[in-house]
Amino acid sequence: MSSEEIERSSARVRFPGISPRAYEHPVDRGALAVLRAVPGIGPVLQAVAGAFTERGERLGYLASSIRVGPKQYPELDRLRLEAAATLDVDPVPELFVRRDPVPNAMTLGIDKPFVVLTTGLIELLDAEGLRFAIGHEMGHVLSGHALYQTILQRLMQLQHGLGWMPGGYWAITAIIAALREWYRKTELSCDRAGLLCVQDPSAALRVHVAMAGGMDLTQVDTAEFLKQAKEYEQVEDVRDSVLKLIRTWPLTHPMAVVRAAELQKWAAGEEYRAILTGAYARREDDRPTSSFTEDIKSAARSYKESAAQSEDPLMKVFNEVGDVLAGAAGRVRDKFTGAN
Repeated sequence: MSSEEIERSSARVRFPGISPRAYEHPVDRGALAVLRAVPGIGPVLQAVAGAFTERGERLGYLASSIRVGPKQYPELDRLRLEAAATLDVDPVPELFVRRDPVPNAMTLGIDKPFVVLTTGLIELLDAEGLRFAIGHEMGHVLSGHALYQTILQRLMQLQHGLGWMPGGYWAITAIIAALREWYRKTELSCDRAGLLCVQDPSAALRVHVAMAGGMDLTQVDTAEFLKQAKEYEQVEDVRDSVLKLIRTWPLTHPMAVVRAAELQKWAAGEEYRAILTGAYARREDDRPTSSFTEDIKSAARSYKESAAQSEDPLMKVFNEVGDVLAGAAGRVRDKFTGAN
């Protein structure tokens, strides 16, 4: 069966034993490896994780939200079970619906992660859009992102209470910045997980259009929408590049248009088609611990490829400087090792 036939099939493919490394973006793994290597971050993360227990998190939502099940939002429960089955997530995480007009979804918890959807998101998306969103969150569960996401949420709450203590405030701010940079990369990974659950790139694209501001999708041309990402990438002034960095720094999620273009590019590639045909990394083949060096190298390759393809002037400068430094380092190494 061809990949096109698989995508058109009403019977979605399941991925028994799939490893999160099958869909994780290389910069996600690299950013996490760097995050873990930040001096002093380990004790801070452990302290925060210990102070805010998973039991307390769950009890808060149990008392203030609706837990999805066969008798409460049964359609959402069906999507929850199907998404978990598609990615072979066991046990199946609980799902809560929280009253909040802002469209959002999150995965929290440490030992037993659970998923939260806001009413704003449920009202915004159709059934396939919700399948993508829930599949996205199942990707967070399978990848083990919930621990760091929970810590990020708690640190952002603590940050406001440390304003009177400049040293503590800036230390927490630095760790939050590192967590945000990593978390933006996890969103790229989990968009891929969501796509594996919905197995319809157009449905995933509709979600990104809706999150960007699409109210009546009949009035939004998706091809024109994706052109915005190209225009954003093609800025000609380095000042615009700097403004993009400043704009991105405080965000926990990538910008919707850029995120949509990134996922559609992956959906058109060989990696996605190979997974659909059953050629994917499996958990049984994963090593107990991932290699820091391998993850950093993989992320570096991904950044370099993106920089080489980018029309952003600042990215071109970074790429050229990197090539010069790499070439100089290679010549120095050859000189002292006697290589020809």
